[in-house]
Amino acid sequence: MRILIVTDAWEPQVNGVVRTLQATIGELRRAGHEVGVISPDLFRSVPCPSYAEIRLAFAGRRAVGRHIRAFAPQAIHISTEGPLGLAARRWCLDNGFPFTTAYHTRFPEYVAARLPVSPQFVWRFIRWFHRPARHIMVATRSLARELAEQGLTQTMMWERGVDHALFRPDRPAHPAYDGLARPIQLYVGRVAVEKNIGAFLDCDRPGAKVVVGDGPALAELKARYPDVLFLGKLGGEKLASAYSGADVFVFPSRTDTFGLVVIEALSCGTPVAAYPVPGPADIVREGAGALDEDIGRAIDAALRCDRGDAAALGARYNWSNCTAQFVKALTFLPTRPAADAAAMPRLA
Repeated sequence: MRILIVTDAWEPQVNGVVRTLQATIGELRRAGHEVGVISPDLFRSVPCPSYAEIRLAFAGRRAVGRHIRAFAPQAIHISTEGPLGLAARRWCLDNGFPFTTAYHTRFPEYVAARLPVSPQFVWRFIRWFHRPARHIMVATRSLARELAEQGLTQTMMWERGVDHALFRPDRPAHPAYDGLARPIQLYVGRVAVEKNIGAFLDCDRPGAKVVVGDGPALAELKARYPDVLFLGKLGGEKLASAYSGADVFVFPSRTDTFGLVVIEALSCGTPVAAYPVPGPADIVREGAGALDEDIGRAIDAALRCDRGDAAALGARYNWSNCTAQFVKALTFLPTRPAADAAAMPRLA
């Protein structure tokens, strides 16, 4: 199948959405599918206000449509609700070409964390954007229920996976951990206001706190928390060693729809402490981590968990199953390529 993915989230961004797309595309190509990507690097773009790593593309329906027709896909997946997603959505509706979308971030809460905007106002946009999609891919059943409450019932599961050859319990600890007080409490992810990292760093718990990642809030957090070890952006074996050497992984976000870093930590045998919100609540099981509205209590409970139980839970997630779910969500689509879309009957 010729599959076109339209995404406003792409390199050089480092986040769960980009990593999920890259891993899924790799699996799709290994399975023999032809995959094209429409991303901001194909157009002129500007940095997103307050988040320069994110590029906002200058691309309308016609420009995006030219790329769609050139690739002639049999399936179109619109991954994000940004400028490219909006342009692709408009093109698909104008040409009667069905498409799928994904709900990656609890967008109303994400926006409310950054701007003085009511979540209910943002939900109006979310309902408008996703309503025409044949399927909305979600990572958890909690998200499916949340969207159903908004009248969006056409959801299908698209979970996440882990590279188990990389993220495994037997990796030696990151060398930066040498001499740190135990227990080592780790956060990995974007360093941004919506990640609620301050709730973790404000916890008065013995041991050392480590933050891995980059983002617009990094300088501020470094100034506010001089005793925290900030390792910056890590990848590959260095990231895996940061997970495996920690005593507990702390995930303070309330806006993520899944938390790819959660299952990476589990796969390294590191118990997880988080709030009981969609994402962590769908993943973390008793014995492998702890959920509590008091993140400090969650840390205390997670430190008593068994690392073997954490690793066993993480082992359940793999990219092969994730990609099979993605393909299943596309199976309703016609096989006529988008180059012939103008001749297709319009679909309600």
